[in-house]
Amino acid sequence: MAGGCWAKAQGGGMLLALLGWISSCVTTFVPLWKNLNLDLNELEVWNMGLWQVCITQEEGVVECQAHGSFLALPPELRISRLLMCLSNGLGLLGSLLAALGLEGWRICEDKPGRKRRLLLGGGVTLGVAGITTLVPVSWVAYNTVLDFWDETVPDIVPRWEFGEATFLGWFAGAFLAAGGLLLACSARSTRTPTPLAPACRQAPAARGLAGGHHLHPKNADLVI
Repeated sequence: MAGGCWAKAQGGGMLLALLGWISSCVTTFVPLWKNLNLDLNELEVWNMGLWQVCITQEEGVVECQAHGSFLALPPELRISRLLMCLSNGLGLLGSLLAALGLEGWRICEDKPGRKRRLLLGGGVTLGVAGITTLVPVSWVAYNTVLDFWDETVPDIVPRWEFGEATFLGWFAGAFLAAGGLLLACSARSTRTPTPLAPACRQAPAARGLAGGHHLHPKNADLVI
């Protein structure tokens, strides 16, 4: 029963990790981190991402333009680029390590200690990937809130709001962290079993006691 529960925990953790990693990759590259609706021209919607800015018109035409310079970006966008790329790499690495440590795989099946270390390392790596996803998304969202409620900016100036990628990034980070935690906790199921000593290697005294042939102290004196 315990082995079956741990196997289900590993499967659920792996599924959450894969969903989180895919969502994190999508969040990294879609230009939907911020949305802007112009009051003067409500037919256009501006979308900003880490790599480009897109304008969606009423006819459905989308025009995108890459950011001019990396150094010209705000600090939160520059660091978010690095952290999101790092998260994608860690998510892939953690998924591969955890997959090799799953109980259903025959790789390293004769070395349960190594499988346990692989599963534990994959879970920890996925947890770090979740954190490196949550930090940049939350940072950009925090700055968006500050800019939206900035009283020094006139009311006539349009304000950026949360985009769909912000919410997707939060879910991605949560899935990665939860999947990594499940995988790391389920690593205890791959402990090395303690081998039993063969019966033929028992000590002679132990075999004598087991068979009921033991000498009484008085009988031992008579033999001497």
